[in-house]
Amino acid sequence: MLRRWRRWWLQPCGARAVLALALPLVISFASWTVMNFTDRMFLVWYDTAAVAAVLPAGMVQWTLVSFAMGLVSYVTTFVAQYEGAKRPHRVGPVIGQGLWLSVFFLPPLMLTIPLARWMFLAVGHPPHLAELEARYYQVAMLSAGAMLFSAVQAGFFTGRGDTRSVMLVDTAAAVINLVLDYLWIFGKLGFPEGGLEGAAWASTVAQWFKVLCYFALMSSPRYGEYRLADARRLEWPLLRRLWYFGAPNGWQWFLEGAGFTGFLLLVGRLGEEATAASNLAFNVNSLAFIPPLGLSIAVTTLVGQELGANRPRRAERATWTAFQLAALYTGVLAVAYVLVPDIFLFAYSAGAAGESFTALRPTIIFLLRFVAAYCLFDAMNLIFSGALRGAGDTRFILRVGLIMCPIPAALTWLGTEFFGAGLLFSWVVLTLWTCALGLIYLLRFLQGHWREMRVIEPAVIDESIELEMPSPVAEVESLSALANEID
Repeated sequence: MLRRWRRWWLQPCGARAVLALALPLVISFASWTVMNFTDRMFLVWYDTAAVAAVLPAGMVQWTLVSFAMGLVSYVTTFVAQYEGAKRPHRVGPVIGQGLWLSVFFLPPLMLTIPLARWMFLAVGHPPHLAELEARYYQVAMLSAGAMLFSAVQAGFFTGRGDTRSVMLVDTAAAVINLVLDYLWIFGKLGFPEGGLEGAAWASTVAQWFKVLCYFALMSSPRYGEYRLADARRLEWPLLRRLWYFGAPNGWQWFLEGAGFTGFLLLVGRLGEEATAASNLAFNVNSLAFIPPLGLSIAVTTLVGQELGANRPRRAERATWTAFQLAALYTGVLAVAYVLVPDIFLFAYSAGAAGESFTALRPTIIFLLRFVAAYCLFDAMNLIFSGALRGAGDTRFILRVGLIMCPIPAALTWLGTEFFGAGLLFSWVVLTLWTCALGLIYLLRFLQGHWREMRVIEPAVIDESIELEMPSPVAEVESLSALANEID
């Protein structure tokens, strides 16, 4: 037993290797989770109506940015496969293509700012709520450029396995955001009392701070072999390749974001109490979501690196190890959501005024039982889709998104519009949808098509040393066919 445990822990792409990559990412995301948690807590203390506006407005922003984010952040997989294939001089050019694409998307995103109030009124939100949502959105969208640039920059570090740098930058930015939240929401130390808008300004400043930090780190001479100076040049074949593999990933991000945003906006039509309770339940859900997300990105990196080095069995091992870790974590948390939910709600109630939070508490506790039911399947979704992304199976992920992502919003709309369904029905739909996604990606991973996929140029792979594939000739032929199809 001990020997088996040591092997699980110490073998290549075993638990130690996965956690070495994932833990800094988990800490990084956890820092932002704590920031978002505190941000919502401050807003509950400030005004319950404000917290009802934050999540819908933030999700609309994310939905509009998500295609570009999914596209440009796919440089992580390219960097990982170039690193595994020992071709670091190709890393700088692919980072450059990601930055050029980010610049391309900025003008249309900025043009949505004047349309904010109309967007929220168009989905049927009450005028006072739509006004709050628009005020938050208009400030928060100023961070869109920083979100795109920092996603590309983080891809340079994550794809190489240097998740510690990402952790340090994200944690520093989250601390700045947290401090500015308090100062800007409540008007402390000479800051204006911004309330909802103050929270948006704090997040925007923190996002641009990340860009400056990454730029300073990437300017170091120690990264000379990666030819980051080449990032200034457009390289059309590489840009097309990034678009070919990254665009399906971007569309899938957009479809998931749009589907979830549509769900939230429809819940918003059920009333301010239902909206606020759902928002806070999702905020607590982030405690179960963030560690598997860190494991998912670690899996994407390890699968990319191992496939770049033509070691698919190690890539498979990394994926299963990450899922085992995620299942253990989410299982413990699911039990806690059911048995001791007030532990997760104490901070919200501590500073809330009057009965504003007391009225929400029973509904939030009820919704956390749904979170407990689906969080393991959500982890399954993250881990196995992360493995498929690391291989380049983004077109399958897009097909799943096209079919599955409209379902929560569509069924919620039908139930509430024609059958008088309420919050319970909406969350049942969301739970079943999440479970289905997890099972779909698990089955695709088990099929094994991802083993033969690569995103980098066939010439790079041809020169790599085959260690574990049973048929090198067949592998090269399949990659050549893929390259002809792409070109």
